[in-house]
Amino acid sequence: MNIKTRKEFPDFVAFVSDVDLKDDLTVEQVKKIDDAINKFSVLVFKNQNINDEQQVRFTKYFGEIEASGNKSNITKASDRRLSTDLADVSNLDKNNKPFTQNDPRRIFNLGNRLWHTDSSFKKIPAKYSLLSARNISKEGGNTEFADMRSAYDNLDTKIKDKVESMICEHSLIYSRQRLGFDMTQELSSDEIKNFTPVEQPLVRTNKSTNRKTIFLSCHIGKIRGWIRPDSMCFIDDLIEYATQSRFKYDHQWSQNDLVIWDNRQTMHRARAFDDLKENRDMRRTTVLGEEKLL
Repeated sequence: MNIKTRKEFPDFVAFVSDVDLKDDLTVEQVKKIDDAINKFSVLVFKNQNINDEQQVRFTKYFGEIEASGNKSNITKASDRRLSTDLADVSNLDKNNKPFTQNDPRRIFNLGNRLWHTDSSFKKIPAKYSLLSARNISKEGGNTEFADMRSAYDNLDTKIKDKVESMICEHSLIYSRQRLGFDMTQELSSDEIKNFTPVEQPLVRTNKSTNRKTIFLSCHIGKIRGWIRPDSMCFIDDLIEYATQSRFKYDHQWSQNDLVIWDNRQTMHRARAFDDLKENRDMRRTTVLGEEKLL
């Protein structure tokens, strides 16, 4: 197995070759991959023509799978294309047809185009995400990643001091409100309880590397002790700062790419494509986080 980085960003994003994820991996191979995720935050595996079962098996090398269900999306169980081991981040219904323009599931999924961190809206947020490109769009549909370690390191000292003990509320309600999609109007009172905001620290430390990061996401709707408008202005400024080109990698998908990223150390977003006509089939497995942050 070979791991190569980019000259201009030697500690952010690495490309892994000479390994077939359909095969059983040795303990040494798993450790090498895990160490690389912690070091580089994003790993790219090219030409991995795997199925769902193989993706799930590979994911379990790194921890327990976070089930995709009613706390992560608004798709009814009867309308799912995939098992709950996989998050369906495609634009397709259960008949593999693109969602229509006004389908609430399509509008909800447009939230993936906002800068976010997977499952930051859960009490125990996600650790790793693994996204497999089964069918890609002809144009667009790239995924951008931002390095939250470097973003923290380069903060102005006054801002560093300011954010050190900040606590933020995260919820899918907040991120979808940014799109003009009011989940409280789309869901029943019982369903909306699944998206009750949770608090997370704005600064967290990766225990494996001891590096601090800004734990940012579009899911943030309020800072503890602040009114919401002030909170949103401050968080939006931080997101704008943390997603500058010097902190960012733009992944242009090829068929059968698999990308792993560390949600503790990155933000990401999908880019636009012609989702009303093209079939973009992307399947994500997620490794459950190891700790409650508060």
